[in-house]
Amino acid sequence: MKPDALLLALDSGTQSVRALLFDARGNLVAKSQVVFQPTYLSSAPGRAEQDPELYWRSLCEACHALFAQPGVRREAVAGVAVTTQRATVVNLDERGKPLRNAIVWLDQRRTPGLPPVGGLWGLLFRVLGIRETVAYFQAEAEANWLSVNEPGILAKTHKFVLLSGFLNHRLTGRFADGAGSQVGYLPFDYKTQGWAPKRDWKWSAVALTRSQMPDLVPPGSLLGEITKEAAEATGIPKGLPVFAAAADKACEVLGSGALDPWVGCLSYGTTATINTTHPKYIEVVPLVPPYPAAVPGRYSLEIQIYRGYWMVSWFKQEFGLREVQLAKERGVSPESLFDELVAAVPPGSMGLILQPYWSPGLRVPGPEAKGSVIGFGDVHTRAHLYRAILEGLCFALREGKERNERRSGVAITELRVAGGGSQSDAAMQITADIFGLPASRPHVSEASGLGAAIDVAVGLGIHSSFETAVKEMTRLGRTFTPRPEVHETYDALYTRVYKQLYPRLKPLYDEIRSITGYPARS
Repeated sequence: MKPDALLLALDSGTQSVRALLFDARGNLVAKSQVVFQPTYLSSAPGRAEQDPELYWRSLCEACHALFAQPGVRREAVAGVAVTTQRATVVNLDERGKPLRNAIVWLDQRRTPGLPPVGGLWGLLFRVLGIRETVAYFQAEAEANWLSVNEPGILAKTHKFVLLSGFLNHRLTGRFADGAGSQVGYLPFDYKTQGWAPKRDWKWSAVALTRSQMPDLVPPGSLLGEITKEAAEATGIPKGLPVFAAAADKACEVLGSGALDPWVGCLSYGTTATINTTHPKYIEVVPLVPPYPAAVPGRYSLEIQIYRGYWMVSWFKQEFGLREVQLAKERGVSPESLFDELVAAVPPGSMGLILQPYWSPGLRVPGPEAKGSVIGFGDVHTRAHLYRAILEGLCFALREGKERNERRSGVAITELRVAGGGSQSDAAMQITADIFGLPASRPHVSEASGLGAAIDVAVGLGIHSSFETAVKEMTRLGRTFTPRPEVHETYDALYTRVYKQLYPRLKPLYDEIRSITGYPARS
C-alpha cells in the first residue's frame, strides 16, 4: 500500500451528502458537500419520504466535485466506505431499482392495532409486562405499514434495505450492507449482529422474510468493488474496494476516538445521544438493545434524546429571527450570535429548568413523556430560554451517563463531543460544567466520515487493528474544562430539581395522554 494512500468516506445525511478524503493519519485532505433541501414528497401530516435517487445523484455530484478540486488525485484513493443516516428504508426490485420513495427516519407514520405476537413469545411478553414495548415496535415498523397500506409494493420487494444498503448496492452491484448500519425496526439480532434466527419473535412482529434482507458484512470487511457503471456515475476508479462501515452515529463515535468504555461520546445532532463502546452486550435500558458499533463484535451503548439539537433549530426558527438577520448583515454565522445570547445569562438560567422530551421515547422516558419548562419569572427572556435548552439537553444526557454507568459498571471519565452543536463554544463549556468532566472536540468536525475512513484503513491493512487506527488517526481538538463553582450550581440544580421532574410530572403526562390521546397508544 502506498504511503500516500487516501481513504474516501461517503457520508449521506438528512440534508446533505459529503465526499471526504482522509489520509492514513486521519487528516481531512479534501471535502465536497452537496446540500439539498429536505422537501419530503408525502403530503400527509407527519410523513417524510424522499426519492432515493436524490441521495444517489447527490453522492455522484459530491464525488465529481471532490475530484475536480486542485491537487486531488483520484488514483491515490485506495478504498471507499459509506455511512448514512439511520433507519431510512428503501424497497428495491430484483434489479435494485426503488419501488417507491424512501421512508425517511423522521417519518412518524404508525400502524397501531396490529395482532400481538402470540404463542410462547406472547405469553413471555405478558409476564414481563412489555407487551406495549413490543406493540410499539410493531406499530413503528415501516414494513408493517406497507403490508397494510401498500401490500402490492411489499410483495414486489426483492430487498428491503436501509439507505446505506441502497447506496452500497449502487456502488458494488451487490445486495449487501454493513452489519453496523442495521439500526431500525428490522428483524435484526443486536446480540449476534446478524439477522434474527428463524424462530425469533421479530419475524412474527415484522412483515418481512429472510430472503428480502440483504447480506451483512462486519465493519472493516470487504463489501464489494466499484462497478463500471458506478465508476462512470461517480468518477471513483473502477475496481476500488468498498468496505463495510456503520451508521453515522456509530462512525461518529469511532471517529471521535471513543473506543474505550470509559470514554463517553456525546453527539449534538438532530437526535442528541450519549454513547460508549463495549465488548459486551449490555442493555442500558432493559429490553432495548445496544446498537452495533463501527468495530466488529462491539456494542454501542446509547441513550437518545430524540429531538436533541433539533430544539436549537426550533428556537432559531421561532425566536431567533433577529440573530439570523444580524448575522447576514455582519457576514458571520447565526450560531456565533446565539453564543452571545448564552453568555448574557448566568449558569442555571436564573432558575429556568427545561426537560427536553419534545418527542416521547420508548422506555426512557416512557411513551407518555412530554417536554416541560418550569421556573418562569418576569426576569426571563428568550436568552434565558435558549440557555435553558442547552442546559436541559445536558442534564438529560448526564442522566443517560449515570444510567450507562450503573448498567455497565464502568465509570465514564472522559467526554468527546461531536455533531453540529459541538461547534458552539458555549454548548461545549456548558457540557463540561454540567458533567464536571473535561469535554473535548475531535480534531476534525467530520467525525462520522473519519470513522468510516478508519473502517477502510483497517480493511486495507494500512493499520493492523482498530486500536492502532484510532491511536494513529484520531486526536483531541479543543478541550473545555469544568469550572468548579459553576459545576456546583449545576450539580445542585440537576440533583435537587431536574432529576425530580420526570417522576413528579409522569402522572400528569399520563393524564394528558388519556384526555387528549397524544401520544397515541400502540
